[in-house]
Amino acid sequence: MQYLKKFSPLIVAIIMALMPTPEGLAPNGWYFLSIFVGVVVGLIIEPIPTALVGLTGVSVVAMLRLIDPSATVNRNWALSGFSNGVIWLIFAAFMFALGYQKTGLGKRISLLLIKYLGKRTLGLGYAVAFSDAILAPFMPSNTARSAGTIYPVASNIPPMFGSTPDNEPRKIGAYITWVGISATCVTSSMFLTALAPNLLAVELIQKSAGFAIQWGQWAQVMLPCMIPLFLLTPWLAYVIYPPTLKHSPEAPAWATEELSKMGPISTKELMMLGYAVTALILWIFGKKFGIDSTVAAVFILSLMALTGVISWQDVITNKGAWNVLVWFATLVAMASGLKKAGVLSWMGGMVAAHLQGLEPMTVAVMLVILFFVLHYFFASTTAHTTALLPLFMATAAPLVPAEMLPRLALMLAGSLGLMGIITPYATGPSPIWYGSGYISQARWWGLGTIFGGIYLAAMIAVTYFFV
Repeated sequence: MQYLKKFSPLIVAIIMALMPTPEGLAPNGWYFLSIFVGVVVGLIIEPIPTALVGLTGVSVVAMLRLIDPSATVNRNWALSGFSNGVIWLIFAAFMFALGYQKTGLGKRISLLLIKYLGKRTLGLGYAVAFSDAILAPFMPSNTARSAGTIYPVASNIPPMFGSTPDNEPRKIGAYITWVGISATCVTSSMFLTALAPNLLAVELIQKSAGFAIQWGQWAQVMLPCMIPLFLLTPWLAYVIYPPTLKHSPEAPAWATEELSKMGPISTKELMMLGYAVTALILWIFGKKFGIDSTVAAVFILSLMALTGVISWQDVITNKGAWNVLVWFATLVAMASGLKKAGVLSWMGGMVAAHLQGLEPMTVAVMLVILFFVLHYFFASTTAHTTALLPLFMATAAPLVPAEMLPRLALMLAGSLGLMGIITPYATGPSPIWYGSGYISQARWWGLGTIFGGIYLAAMIAVTYFFV
């Protein structure tokens, strides 16, 4: 069974490649699609590290010269993702997350919110949620943000009230757990840089459809929807899945004690705060002054290393950041290959044939709903993005007016964070919060269905009014 799992992507790719080439698709396109499907299978079941899955995929395609007869063209295609600005923006943002963790600024922010908002259980929910929201624009790994920064602080709260997985989990622990995961799903859609697959999606959209979505454009559309949804989330959890304990006077005292142990805010924390604010300003307004967002991020990263907020050793030994860089760079190349090999136009034509005659708005809403619901079959938002977003863009192209396409693309990309709420495995932090043991699997699926329906309804509303 272990060997079957390890070689299943290869087996799937070979079996698919041996099947007759479908009508309307060239043989090289069919072989490319076979390898692409094998890569997606590898991303879903992870028999080997995900970065190695992508690296193997692009190298095999280039070796077989499926993009172009020229070896040089195939080489340039295989390495194209590593020259991509969005990929390096993701890398730099991972270093920002490291700065938050290493300086202790992320922990201090969480503790301060608990200190001032934590007298009531509902206030604790908002403290957990706001901790995530404050960090979200600068931490594209919601796993690092939610599971790595928020969870270690939040997990200390329930035991103070005798709430453990085995003893009165509904007292407070289950509520804190659900707010923790549901809030990070909303913040992951709130900002372009709050979820790494958001950035990947933007790049795939540019590769497949030819238009770019900027940080400010994303915020302009998503913030008006996500802010009310974010503010409602802790209250909705309080109403739908209420804690039995309504007051939590011990929490502020505990946070005060922890802050005392940390001591006064350090110079490096202040520097990290200044760098974070500077980066945000440059991401929002830099385009007006000809400053690219990736260049701004790399510049801030350089300053962080030069001033000792993080060390160069931290940069070169951050396995997570380098792993993501290789992983996303190869996936971007694979996704662009779908278009170069003629696969997108072929698949888009087939799906579009079944949607012909529908109103463009109906098509847009149906695509958003289908894109969201299909995440039930994915344990990785990255795999979901890579496998489905180019296909959905190709499907939409002939069915909606050209002026609607960029807005529909933003709706599809904007739903990636929200869909992480639907299952215990739907997004990176989910297994951490679920693994705390406060919420049973059946209850998690039930809550995921309720909140997933609410979040999807919000996206449909935005699609209707924006697209």
